[in-house]
Amino acid sequence: MRVVLAEDLFLLRDGLVRMLEAYDFEIAAAVETGPELERALAELAPDVAVVDVRLPPTHTDEGLQCALRARRDRPGLPVLVLSQHVEQLYARELLADGTGGVGYLLKDRVFDAEQFIDAVRRVAAGGTAMDPQVIQQLLSRRAADDRPLGRLTPREVEVLELMAQGRSNAAIAGQLVVTERAIAKHTSNIFAKLDLEVSDDDNRRVLAVLAYLDRGR
Repeated sequence: MRVVLAEDLFLLRDGLVRMLEAYDFEIAAAVETGPELERALAELAPDVAVVDVRLPPTHTDEGLQCALRARRDRPGLPVLVLSQHVEQLYARELLADGTGGVGYLLKDRVFDAEQFIDAVRRVAAGGTAMDPQVIQQLLSRRAADDRPLGRLTPREVEVLELMAQGRSNAAIAGQLVVTERAIAKHTSNIFAKLDLEVSDDDNRRVLAVLAYLDRGR
């Protein structure tokens, strides 16, 4: 699996390269600026891009904007964005086209190799990998004035958080130590209470949940 990596801090970039290679990823390019990232994405057609939000020369959202332009030129290009802090605007922009193959992680997550590699693989496969803190902020913002969200039981909220992170029913069942059948019942209840269309497609249901949580911004 070919990866284009963009990170301006040398030590972090080098560490990510070594980690990805240790898990049998091929590094097509490892760059440090927005213009370099734009060229790499256009010329190398990677299987997935792992991109720091802030890159030179602007040090604002250069990395994210390069990734969004690349996705417009190549719809569905899998992109995993890394950020130092939770920025809901970045998450919204990344999810705006309603297609999968997207992820948003805080940089702290890359120090957990299994979690980071799982996110890269999930995004490369067309799935969604959203940082738990992003989900928590979206939930918190909606909870105060959203009656449907208030109808959820505490267990359903737990399931919703894990679902929105991109986890399958089997993975959620394993984490909560319950049966997959029980999770299927919880997810059905969640979709009914939030007036969302039920879907067996993991990525479609994640995008539906995220769209719901981000509604009314």
